[in-house]
Amino acid sequence: MYSFEPGDWFRLADQLREPVRLGEGLGRDGNLTEEAQARADNALQLFLAYAKSMGIEQLEILGTSALRDAKNQSEFLHRIRPLDLDLKILSGEEEARLGVLAAANGFDFDDAWIIDLGGGSAQISLMRQRQFVRGQAFPLGGVRLTEQYFANDPPKRKEVKEIEQSLDTMLAGVVERMRAEQLPLIAMGGTIRNLARAIQKRREYPLIERLHGYFLALSDLEEITAELLEMKSRKRARIPGIKADRADVIAAGAVVYRWLVRSCDIEGIWISGDGLREGALMRHFLESPHLVSNLRSFSVQNLLQHYAQSKEYVTQTRHLAGRLFAGLQPLHCFGEREGDLLDAAAILQDIGLAVNYYRHDRHGEYLVSSARLNGFSPREQALVALLVRYHLRGRPRLGAYETMCRPGDKRLLNTLAACLRIADHLERPRTRRIRDVEIEINDETVVLRPISSGNPTLELWGMSEHEAIFETAFNRRLVIDPEFSNYDESDNPLSVTGL
Repeated sequence: MYSFEPGDWFRLADQLREPVRLGEGLGRDGNLTEEAQARADNALQLFLAYAKSMGIEQLEILGTSALRDAKNQSEFLHRIRPLDLDLKILSGEEEARLGVLAAANGFDFDDAWIIDLGGGSAQISLMRQRQFVRGQAFPLGGVRLTEQYFANDPPKRKEVKEIEQSLDTMLAGVVERMRAEQLPLIAMGGTIRNLARAIQKRREYPLIERLHGYFLALSDLEEITAELLEMKSRKRARIPGIKADRADVIAAGAVVYRWLVRSCDIEGIWISGDGLREGALMRHFLESPHLVSNLRSFSVQNLLQHYAQSKEYVTQTRHLAGRLFAGLQPLHCFGEREGDLLDAAAILQDIGLAVNYYRHDRHGEYLVSSARLNGFSPREQALVALLVRYHLRGRPRLGAYETMCRPGDKRLLNTLAACLRIADHLERPRTRRIRDVEIEINDETVVLRPISSGNPTLELWGMSEHEAIFETAFNRRLVIDPEFSNYDESDNPLSVTGL
C-alpha cells in the first residue's frame, strides 16, 4: 500500500504478502488447478478485506503470466465475479513496460536491459533514454521451470543442463543483442532479491535495509547457485535471506540468472527493489511520461517530506555548504557528483530530530542508511549517511561501511564533513545572518570571510571546534576573518544549486 501526493511525494505505508502460485501445475495441461484457483480466491478476499478496513481509495489489481496463459482463464474470472473486482490482465509487453517504468524511476541509468523473472514467465526489455524500446515475455518463471525440468530434489546435473539448453534455444537472439549492447542489466522479482539478500547476509553487508541498487557480482551468483543446486529444498529454506516458500523453486530461477550473466559476458546484475507494483504506481503518481525529472533530487526531497524541517534553515545551509565546496575546489579537486553528496547531507542532516534531539546525528544516520534514495549508489548513500552522522562532531570514520567504499573515500568524507560542519555552524542560530562566504587560499592557510547582514558573533562563536577537521581535509590552517561584515541583502539574493 502506497500513500502519495501526486507529483510531490510517495511512500510505502504497508504491504501484505500471501504466496498464491496461481500458475502451479499450469505446465501440465495449460489449465489453472482447482487448488491454485482457491488460493487466489482466498488471497483476493483477504486483500479486499484489508483494503476496506484501511479505507484505501484506489485499488489496482493486475493479472500476469498465469492468467494470461491459462486456457481456463474464463473459469477463474467467473469464480471471482462475486468479489466485483476491476481486474486487468496484462499482456507480456504491458508487463514489460511497467518493469521499465519502475527501473527508469529507480536507477540512475539512461539505458539498460531489464529482466523481471516471476513464477510463470520472465520479461526481458530494453530501455533507452529511460523509455521502453521493446520487451518480450518468455515462459521462464521459477515455478514453471521447476515443474517442467526438476523431477528430483536436489535436481540432477542432467536436469540443470536441460534448462540451460532450453535457454540457449529460447534466448539466443536476445543474448546476441545484449552482448552487443553491453548495457547494465537490472533484475526484478522475488527470486533475484532472495539470492542477493542471501549473499548480503553472508558478506555482512553494512546497509542492512538496502537491497535496491545492490550489485550482485557473477562470482557471488555462481557461489549461491551452486549451493542451491546441491541442497534439498528443506535445507535451502534455512539459508538466511531465502524465504521458505521460495525454497523449492528458487534454484531454477538462479540457473536462469547464472546462465544469462555468463552468456552476456557481464560482471553481474543490478538488483531492483521495485517492480511491476512501482511501475503501476508511477502511472498514478506522475503525469505522462511518468518519469521523475531529477531522480537524486526527488529521492532526497521525498525522504525529507516525512520529517518536519525548517525550509529556510535547510536552504541556507545548502547554500553555504555549496559555496564552501566550490570555493575550496582547487584544494579538494572533487566534482559535481561529490557535491551532490554534500548537498543531500545538508538537506537531511537534522532528520534525526524526528526521533530525539539527543544523538540525533546517530538517529539521522540510521534513517538515511535505511531509506530508499534512488539515484544514489549504495556506496554514495553510505557516505551521505556518514555525513549526517558526523555533521556535528567526532572524527569521521568509514567504520562498517569501509568494505563498500573506494580508495580515497576517507579523504572525501573528511572534505565534505568539513564543509558541512562549517556551513551548519554559520547558520546555527537560524537567523540567515551569514549570507555568503568568501574564501582566500594561501600556501599555509585558508581565510574564510563570512559576509554578514549583522553582527555574526554567535555564528562565529565556537568555530575553533572545526579547525582540526578542516586542516585534516585541506592541509591548511583555517583562519576566520570577521572584519568583512558589511552586507546589503538586496545586492545578492539567495540562490541554491545542486540537488
